[in-house]
Amino acid sequence: MTTATMTSHAPSTRAVRPFWPPLLAGVFLGLVLLVTFLWTGHGLGATGFTTRLAAWLGLQVAPAATQANAYLGPIAESGQPLNNWITWQVIGVFIGALASAFMAGRFRVQLDGARSIGTGPRILTALLGGMLAGFGARVSAGCTSGLGLSGAATLGVAAFVFLGTFFVSGLIVHRLVRGV
Repeated sequence: MTTATMTSHAPSTRAVRPFWPPLLAGVFLGLVLLVTFLWTGHGLGATGFTTRLAAWLGLQVAPAATQANAYLGPIAESGQPLNNWITWQVIGVFIGALASAFMAGRFRVQLDGARSIGTGPRILTALLGGMLAGFGARVSAGCTSGLGLSGAATLGVAAFVFLGTFFVSGLIVHRLVRGV
């Protein structure tokens, strides 16, 4: 499995802290999800931000086409992406992850992945995979955090179907690309 950690290769004078135990991390994630439901009336999610950003950018470039679009039109009516809670959630996740990486001594800039294909193709395949995952998240009306975490927390059947399919698909893809 590859990771997307960001760390500089300069030697660190700070000791690397261990990761949290999975059970403790799960309890805290559940508490964050509960607070999010109580505070915003929504669960956790991320891809709604990119959709709102795309709708807003569409309004800047081609307003008539964006407003006429059955998918982006209603989203574009909500106005600036900065006026939506999910935008601030995504910004907070980014800042929190960056701060945590620094505090734990784990911040590095590196490109993980298959060394046999080279840096350029690795970046292109990562971008393609990210775009496909984002497209799939919008088609299914939820990303892994929105559908998996929030949907499962509310005992939504679709969430459990998604999580099972996601897990099995991951096993299949792992078998196909192992050693590449």
